[in-house]
Amino acid sequence: MFCILAVVILGSAVMCVTTKRIMRAATFMLLVLFGVAGLYFLLDYTYLGAAQIAVYAGGVTMIYVFAIQLVSKRTLQGLVERMKGSRVVFGSLVTLVGLATVAFVFLKNHFMCQACKVADVELPMEQVGTALLGSEKYQYILPFEFISVFLLACIIGGLVVSRKEED
Repeated sequence: MFCILAVVILGSAVMCVTTKRIMRAATFMLLVLFGVAGLYFLLDYTYLGAAQIAVYAGGVTMIYVFAIQLVSKRTLQGLVERMKGSRVVFGSLVTLVGLATVAFVFLKNHFMCQACKVADVELPMEQVGTALLGSEKYQYILPFEFISVFLLACIIGGLVVSRKEED
């Protein structure tokens, strides 16, 4: 199942960034987000999977589609992106530098050795809930609040864009 989800995620991600049609790109992005949610469900992280579907696949993707539909067709008709050789070379170099940086950090900090270790005990659900919704160090209430403010800003932006202009 992991291999199927990995192929769906990678294939959809590549198609998302290479397609020339913006609605197809949004659809492929939706498939990527559903695939990541599938990985969470595969790992028995049902809360994270549900949050992934509700917040990202449901909310953010629908806001993108809403914004795309609001932009006039005249604006989108003139947008044809041509791939230049210099841009491809520069993008490839930046990608290789990023890959080398990640590999260096992984090797320097021995992340690969730590990832192979399995936890001896299972965490109780109360401790997981406290970590997700606590406000102390290494707790995640602040990122949840940032996500809610981000979604509110996207909704307000969609309303501003959809407002009819006065002549």
